[in-house]
Amino acid sequence: MQSGARSNTALFRTRDCHEAHVPTVEDAPRETPRLSRAQQDTRRTRGPAQPARARAASPRVVAVVAAAQKRFGLDAARRLRRKAQFERLLREGERRALAGYTFYLERRAEGRPRLGILISRKHAAAASDRNRIKRCIREAFRLEQENLGALDLLVRPPYGVLPSPDMVARLRELLCRLSA
Repeated sequence: MQSGARSNTALFRTRDCHEAHVPTVEDAPRETPRLSRAQQDTRRTRGPAQPARARAASPRVVAVVAAAQKRFGLDAARRLRRKAQFERLLREGERRALAGYTFYLERRAEGRPRLGILISRKHAAAASDRNRIKRCIREAFRLEQENLGALDLLVRPPYGVLPSPDMVARLRELLCRLSA
């Protein structure tokens, strides 16, 4: 079925104008039905004169206070984040190699232990694998941080290591040896 029209607009053109004369049906305006029954949404106010109900305190405030008091947490204060901190440990820190892992550590006078992780594409080609390895290292550190004391620690895993619960257990043993 082929028509001589070149476009859709050409199908609707009449001789006198370029607009299609399609009748439209308009619905008659209706009033909103007034139902006498209990209000379904009890959280909303029932009328303009009634004040809005009081809101509960924000749960975020509670979460921040709880996070500050976590004993086994791993917040930003417990991580080495700056390039200068990494370079200082690599240059001046004590280096220990245990079971293929390389640890660079430096004792401090006071404070909680801090963790840094050195991992590259040589360790695992896929970013998701590198992230899993980092998660395992963080978890082992998080569980053993109470025993480490005031220490800056930089961890370099061995090449080809596979992230697993066994890796976390092995790292926990190695971190116990470091603290002794």
